[in-house]
Amino acid sequence: MNVFSILVAATPNMNNSRPGSEKFDKITRWFDKQDWSFDWFFSWWGQNTTISIIVSILILVGAIVIGKLLYWLIGTFAKSLAARTKSGLDDILIDKLEEPIVYGIVILGFYWGFTRLHFNESVDSFFANVFMILFILNVTWLIARVIDSLIEEYIVPIVTKSESDLDDQLLPILRKTIKAVLWIFGIVIALSNSGFDVAALIAGLGIGGLALALAAQDTVKNIFGGIMVFLDKPFKIKDRIKVNGMDGVVEEIGVRSTRLRTLEGRLITIPNGQFSDNAVENVSLEPTRKVNISLGLTYDTTPEQMENAMNIIKDIIKANSKVEDDALVAFNAWGDFAMGIQVIYYISSLDFIFSAQSEINLEILKLFNAEGLEFAFPTQTIYKKEL
Repeated sequence: MNVFSILVAATPNMNNSRPGSEKFDKITRWFDKQDWSFDWFFSWWGQNTTISIIVSILILVGAIVIGKLLYWLIGTFAKSLAARTKSGLDDILIDKLEEPIVYGIVILGFYWGFTRLHFNESVDSFFANVFMILFILNVTWLIARVIDSLIEEYIVPIVTKSESDLDDQLLPILRKTIKAVLWIFGIVIALSNSGFDVAALIAGLGIGGLALALAAQDTVKNIFGGIMVFLDKPFKIKDRIKVNGMDGVVEEIGVRSTRLRTLEGRLITIPNGQFSDNAVENVSLEPTRKVNISLGLTYDTTPEQMENAMNIIKDIIKANSKVEDDALVAFNAWGDFAMGIQVIYYISSLDFIFSAQSEINLEILKLFNAEGLEFAFPTQTIYKKEL
């Protein structure tokens, strides 16, 4: 008999003499046949005393309080003590172990509180599996954090100091691979210890392999693009490149994508497949930057002044250490309103692109003014003939 039937039996004046009693009896019989009544709740409540339920709730609350207290103690005292030592290893361990340990205590507290209570067999098994998965994943998280921090503390400085660029490109991939392997092992161990048939699960994944391959075409393409970047080396980290309308400095080269910092300071993630489909211009490999400028002097300029102007420009370029010596200066044009001087020179480094041009242009302006050489600007002379 379920709760609904008990309430009906206990209700006075509920008999067949009242209108609609037959319909009410049908409803009662229907409720009697259902399995989703509240009998399980009363059964569970009968298996656990009120004191055991209160104790379990206190354990859950206590686990949360202890976790927060431990988090505060580690942040206040343990980190300050570790900061006083010369070794950086203790600082790393405390920082990376702090959160997983706190969460582990909370998980164990919840597990202890729930195992004190008695449910039916399926519920007990469900909670046991859930806590097992959470605990193993928490341990996996702890190990992954510690290993990654050790790589950051000890391996990254060595790679940074090395002259080769290959290790700079491989280290981010190695770190991500280690994380992925650790998490895969952690998930497999968690599922295996929770009663899942991992072998059957892997076999099931093989059935959907074809659909996965079709859905992951772009991913595979990007991975092969990343392999091409590592083998052909069209660019390396800190190179400035132009690809598909994007211009910036390479910050990270990954297996699937590459991160580019644009000249405006924005970070762009480019799928590696674009490097296979588009031309890549490596600006950093440009040996010199060609500068081509045109100057115009007025038609009042004498031949001697024109020759003096070209010699001044040659001397200015030759005296500047930021440009190459093979400059070209020529009187090359008779314009509508000016006599043209063409100047071509090469800046030796990309670091001097703006500073070299500014220095040379300022010197030209100063010396031309000092020598009385006038720059031409668009003018027209109109002759009016009197009739």
